[in-house]
Amino acid sequence: MPIDESRVFKPINIALLTISDTRTAADDTSGDILAELIKGKGHRLITRAIERDDVGALVSRLNNWIDDPQIDAIISTGGTGLTGRDITPEALDRVKEKDIPGFGELFRWLSYQTIGTSTMQSRACAVLSRGTYIFALPGSNGAVKDGWNGILDEQLDSRNRPCNFIELMPRLRET
Repeated sequence: MPIDESRVFKPINIALLTISDTRTAADDTSGDILAELIKGKGHRLITRAIERDDVGALVSRLNNWIDDPQIDAIISTGGTGLTGRDITPEALDRVKEKDIPGFGELFRWLSYQTIGTSTMQSRACAVLSRGTYIFALPGSNGAVKDGWNGILDEQLDSRNRPCNFIELMPRLRET
């Protein structure tokens, strides 16, 4: 969909979370890629962290960030696979108010073009919690590029037509 250049770009505040038992700040390449893409687009990277594959710790971190009025969206990388340690969707289930099912569907459709049927092993997903968007991407470099370039780059751009996630933000807490 086209970007309407007559509209003003509105940067948002994003928290970036890598979920992994093995990554460190020195070798978090998918997190590094996302950080550069976020800043390159003109958004503000408010905070960045690495959290182990532990549901309780992840839920605690997410709740803290959701309740932080400085954070508009959380993007995570990792923990969306099928192994016993992959717990990101389960953690999101504990904090969510609403699912955004189209995100995971669209991610797998885009990913299929790159990795074929292996995309079925991804549980990429997105939810809304107390006015904060949370997008969970797989941990591979290719997956974070697919998720950002194919979905988030446009949907987190206030100029994207016919609609985008940014224009909904003032109404996310309506009852």
